This record gives sequence, structure tokens and C-alpha cells, in this order.
Amino acid sequence: MATRTDPLTLEVVELIGTVVARYYEEYEEAAAAHSLTGAQARVLGLLSLEPMPMRRIAQKLKCEPSNVTGIVDRLEVRGLVERRPDPADRRVKLAAPTEKGTRTARQLRESLDFAREPLAGLSDADRAVLRDLLRRMLGMDPPAQDPGL
Repeated sequence: MATRTDPLTLEVVELIGTVVARYYEEYEEAAAAHSLTGAQARVLGLLSLEPMPMRRIAQKLKCEPSNVTGIVDRLEVRGLVERRPDPADRRVKLAAPTEKGTRTARQLRESLDFAREPLAGLSDADRAVLRDLLRRMLGMDPPAQDPGL
């Protein structure tokens, strides 16, 4: 695959970098408001979608399982996460959010205004195009076509 270094491509890459930096900055602030580190907030956010084993959390966050174990330990001490046996394989432990953890993850998501506010200025069609372009950039399958669009 050829790389492009034309001015338009460079500007797009710079804009993506700016979006990512602003997102992480706001995410860190939202986490701190709940006395969490950014890594703890990311793990809690993942677990609020579905319980999962440490190895899978590490794969999703692209870090070492031992780092995830420490993060989950600290979340468990705070009553935000619990470990439970995997119903499919009782030898495996799943990390899962507690009720308090689920509530905290929801509050974190709701406090992230950075993307929501600018996206609100885009039409549904513009947001769908942006989503589809981002999915293509990431090599993801396109979503099913919405008959309403």
C-alpha cells in the first residue's frame, strides 16, 4: 500500500491527531472527576459493555495482561469491578462491573462532551458519512444500510 504525503493527506492526519489528543485530554479530565486514572476509566468503560477476561482486556487496550490485573485490582478495591467465574469455562475469571461500576461508566460516557457537541452540528447524513469513512479507514465492514437514509 502506497503512503500519501500530499498536503491534503497531511492535513487530514494532523486533524485526526488533534481530535485524538482532545478526546484523551477530556477523557483524562472526566476520569479524574471520578478519582480514576485514564487507564482505569478505559477498563471500566470496556467492562460496562461486557464482562471479559484479563487477557481480552489487554488485547483490546494493547497492553500487558499484568498491567490489566493491577488496574482491575484497584477498581475492585473501589467496589467498581468484581471477578467472577466465566460460565462457559469455570477455570477462567471474568472482570465485570458492579452496579456502582456500571453507574460510574455511564456517568463518564455522559460527561464526554468533546465529540458530542461538534457532532451535533452535523446532519444525520454527514455523521453517517463520517462513520462510514472512519470504518473504512479502520478496515471494518460497512454497517447495514439504513433504509431511512
